[in-house]
Amino acid sequence: MLETPPNQPSTPNNSPIAYSPMKNLGPPTEQATISRSVTIKGEISGTEPLYIDGQIEGRINFSGSRITIGRNGQVTANIVAKEVVIMGTVKGNVECSERLDIRAEGSLTGDVITRLISVEAGAVLKGSVEVRSKANQKEEKTQTSAKPSPPETAKALPAVAGA
Repeated sequence: MLETPPNQPSTPNNSPIAYSPMKNLGPPTEQATISRSVTIKGEISGTEPLYIDGQIEGRINFSGSRITIGRNGQVTANIVAKEVVIMGTVKGNVECSERLDIRAEGSLTGDVITRLISVEAGAVLKGSVEVRSKANQKEEKTQTSAKPSPPETAKALPAVAGA
């Protein structure tokens, strides 16, 4: 939305008016960063976006957020996240509830479960890929918690031509 600057009075319709755009009032998007000189061994979890440019060994669980592995990032871990962007090297399984994006300079060795996948030309992907719809992901979660029921049998009905 545009507004008249406070130091200028209103002018008639035929005069030019200077407008300035309104500023966003929301907080800036923050993300945690593991820099190039940092090495972590163990389990990492959190709720904000994570940028990894260092070395990680273990497990990474950011199921509601995005994880970005930078060009210098070297990850040897299983990753669970909403979105994963790989520009560095990942050795381990990746499970995304939304999207996996492997950029041209990225490398992934491991199995993938995701809803959407994008692999740029020049990227390396070695492992199996399972693409699921949102409905399939929800069914998987409910089936693991509930005992599966026996499949229903349907009776075949005769086809009638020319009704």
